Amino acid sequence: MALVDSVPLVREGLSALVMRTRGLRWVGAAGSPHAALQLCERFRPHAVIIDSGLDPRWHLSRMLIGNDSDLGVLLMIREAQRNTQYIAGAIAAGVHGVISRRSEPPQLIQAIQRVHAERRYIDPTLAPALGTPKGKGGGPVMPTHGQQPLSRREYQVLQLIADGLENQAIAKVLYVSVETVRTHVKSILRKLSARDRTHAVAVAFRSGVLTVNQEEHPY
Repeated sequence: MALVDSVPLVREGLSALVMRTRGLRWVGAAGSPHAALQLCERFRPHAVIIDSGLDPRWHLSRMLIGNDSDLGVLLMIREAQRNTQYIAGAIAAGVHGVISRRSEPPQLIQAIQRVHAERRYIDPTLAPALGTPKGKGGGPVMPTHGQQPLSRREYQVLQLIADGLENQAIAKVLYVSVETVRTHVKSILRKLSARDRTHAVAVAFRSGVLTVNQEEHPY
C-alpha cells in the first residue's frame, strides 16, 4: 500500500492506519507525482491512494496504471473535484476507485481492500455526482409533453453524454458493456424524440430533465 499526498500529516496518519491494519502492508508515501512514479516503480505496491489535488487531469493515474497493470488506484477526492466531470473522467481514465477525502478510517480501509480484491470502489457519498435523477426517490425521470419517462440508468447515461463522454467511457463509469450503453442511448433518443445525442441533451435541458448545477459547474 502506498500514498501520494502533499500533506505530511496525511502521509503520517495513513501510514499509521495501514500499519495497524491486519492484512495490509505499508511501502511508503510520496509528496509529488514525480516521486510517486519512482516509489511505485521501486516497490511495486498492490494499491496506491492518490490525492485528487495532485492529479487534476488523471495523468499520474494513467501513467501508474500503464506502468503496472496489477496496480489498483484509489483517488481520494477533494471538494474542488467533487463533480461529475472529474469523477466520471477519473473512472474513464482507468482509476479503480474513488473516495471522499473526508471519509472515516474504516471506510478508507474498506476502499483499499475492495480496490485490491475487486478492482472497483465508489464512495456512496460520491455516487450522486455520477448522475442522479431530478425526480424524487431515484425513480423514473419524467420528460414533458407526454414523452415516456427515463429510467434512472437512462438518466445517468444522459447526464454523462451531456458531460461529453462517449459510449466506451460511459460503460467504464457505470461498469456495464458498451452494447448496454448503446441500448440505453437508443432508448433515450426514442423517449425524447431526439435525432441524435446532441439533440437529446438539448431536449433534456429545454424540458427540465437535465438542469445546470452551478455549484458543480462553476464555470
